[in-house]
Amino acid sequence: MNAPTRLRWLTLVISLSGRRGTARMRVWRALKARGAAVLRDGVYLLPESSGARELFEAQAGTIRGAGGNAHVLVLDHLPPSESTAFRAMFDRTGEYGRIIEGLRKFRGTAVLRRRGSADALRKLRREFEAVRATDYFPGAAAEEAQAMLLEIEALLRATQSPGEPITQTGTVPRLDARGYRGRLWATRARPWVDRLASAWLIRRFVDPKARILWLKDIRRCPRNALGFDFDGARFSHVGTRVTFEVLAASFGLEEDRALMRVAALVHCLDVGGAPVAEAAGIAAVLTGLREQYRKDDALLTAASAVFDSLYIGYQQRE
Repeated sequence: MNAPTRLRWLTLVISLSGRRGTARMRVWRALKARGAAVLRDGVYLLPESSGARELFEAQAGTIRGAGGNAHVLVLDHLPPSESTAFRAMFDRTGEYGRIIEGLRKFRGTAVLRRRGSADALRKLRREFEAVRATDYFPGAAAEEAQAMLLEIEALLRATQSPGEPITQTGTVPRLDARGYRGRLWATRARPWVDRLASAWLIRRFVDPKARILWLKDIRRCPRNALGFDFDGARFSHVGTRVTFEVLAASFGLEEDRALMRVAALVHCLDVGGAPVAEAAGIAAVLTGLREQYRKDDALLTAASAVFDSLYIGYQQRE
């Protein structure tokens, strides 16, 4: 069995005249934003990483440029008790606990149906991201907060987005993609992750020349269109599978391990479940794109670039 990797630490030691308060404040804010622990006045701590070293070296440069002294030091071969004490300085359990409490209150009221509820939930999302960005040892509290946040975000979309598909029972039949090319596909307008990812999957793996119709009223779906991700659509939620997963199963794509990692992320963001490390970041990107692009075709083009990059990145890890 391989021995566990020894945790190394970086310290930034600075000394600056009190008359140089502007530079000191600038450094303090940069270090606080990255969650550096304070060992004593002028001595800061982070777990060793390339990012931590770059941060400390940059702040050391600021201090030296202001006429002070600064040193970046490596702490290694620490006694276990000392390393444990250092890790405790980065425990974010309490901060996650406050976010979880806020999410419980949010979920336990009628706020989901109120105007402004999306803004309130986005504020909780920003709080979570801020804590997560400084959490160097994420544990159960981080997973609980993320899972709850994703669950409530999905619930909010279901509450405020009419036409969310009701899960169907049964099996997913295998289909030949050759019979589904050059077709008109239709789904609900103002798409979110499952519809965006499903449209990307259709064009990338099933029907490269697919035309996508965005429906403001699913009752007006053309008879010749292949519907997806709405009640009564040809392709929608089945059992525990979201539409993306149903499409992948329908067209025999489940052997593609990189694509199944995309599927796990889409599932996590759409209906919750097992946390996925990239989920929060991808959700933030897609949220930004949705605000930026008011036309759904343009939104799909931008989102497809994200899914292309994600898929290629997953391929590199296999």
